[in-house]
Amino acid sequence: MSQNNKPKEPEEVKTAVGEITNAKIKDSQQPKLPWMVSSAMFLAPLCWYGPIGSTRSVLIPQLFSQIDPAQKVWAVGILATVASIVGAVANLLFGAFSDVTRSRFGKRKPYIVLGTIAIAISLVVIANLKSIPAIIGVWIIAAAAENAIAAAIYPQISDRVAPKWRGTVSTFYGVGFTIAQQGFALLAAQFLGNVKFGIYTMAACTVVLAIIHELLIQEKGNLDEPKVRLDKDTLKKYFFFPTHDARDFYLALTGKFFMVVGSTIVTTFLLFLFTDYIGQNTGEAGKSISIFSMIMLVIGVAFALIGGPLADKMKRVKAPVVIATFALGAAALFPLFVQKPWAMFAYAVVAAFGNGLYNSVDGALNMDVLPSSDTAGKDLGLINLANTLGQMLGAMVASAIVEGFGYHAIFIFAVGMEIIGGIAIAMIKRVR
Repeated sequence: MSQNNKPKEPEEVKTAVGEITNAKIKDSQQPKLPWMVSSAMFLAPLCWYGPIGSTRSVLIPQLFSQIDPAQKVWAVGILATVASIVGAVANLLFGAFSDVTRSRFGKRKPYIVLGTIAIAISLVVIANLKSIPAIIGVWIIAAAAENAIAAAIYPQISDRVAPKWRGTVSTFYGVGFTIAQQGFALLAAQFLGNVKFGIYTMAACTVVLAIIHELLIQEKGNLDEPKVRLDKDTLKKYFFFPTHDARDFYLALTGKFFMVVGSTIVTTFLLFLFTDYIGQNTGEAGKSISIFSMIMLVIGVAFALIGGPLADKMKRVKAPVVIATFALGAAALFPLFVQKPWAMFAYAVVAAFGNGLYNSVDGALNMDVLPSSDTAGKDLGLINLANTLGQMLGAMVASAIVEGFGYHAIFIFAVGMEIIGGIAIAMIKRVR
């Protein structure tokens, strides 16, 4: 590509927290909060993470229990591991592809729409399978589609929101993500007695919510943007790991990875913790999961609503993320020492505070450490990769720990992972 054909790099602008970053839209170009975009980003996690995440953590373990009770723990671990490997590759590729896509539908919409269709079809197929290997095979498709949506949907903030509104819009996304995590887990728990219908319900939810998101976001075609010629320089820029001004970016990625590992090993076996660790039957466990999820939902949403505006007012986004990560570690101490339902509910209270605060502010932190807005899809895909690999390692290691040392050992592991994650985030220098 010649020098004259290279797209102009975005100018540096001040963010809401007083730091310099690259942005496609300047503060002066967006004097008012973009409410339509904010509403769309509230629904964004509900489109994909809510339905497929709750199916993975609540309904699939129950389905495996019905098919082969003796192998259910390893089946959950294998599913998470295989699917996460596929998801990791998909996240990177689809994030990069969305950055360079030029179409009359825009750069992100095609991946969101096609990914939603693939998830819905995969879930319907899974609901009718009676073989664990077959379910895992189809779930690979669902995982690729899930990560295609994740890689395309979150960079819409970088595409459409000025720096001064990132904290607020991140709060919308964080509240949505908290509801996606806990609200859908609560909904899924109601279908433990009818898993097939529950999976059908999740498939319908992902389609309906994705349609509403696309109507709100109103992404326009981008055929007028300069096309990216795939030569050596652009391949390095759009498809490889960033190397320039990326120290804080990698610290944020590392912190997220360990935070997700620590929390995933607990939530992956939520059903089994109440049945096999605490000793409840399936009916009691369903009620306990409902209470657990309600606590996580209510408290998580409350702190997600508070976190973003408070961070903007204090001009701090790093400190709340560090506090949230350490809180998730502290939460695991309750069920580690007390093998009773109330200890899991206590975990939920503290973890809900951490999750809500984290979900609200982490997005703004990620935006502020991006090396370039041109590669937002790819770079945010890398941060999502930390989430995907964290889920993979969390589920895989948890299966081994449970088989080797028992359920109590996963809480020790969770505490250690959250401490490492919090330290990594605290080491970020660019953002306060």
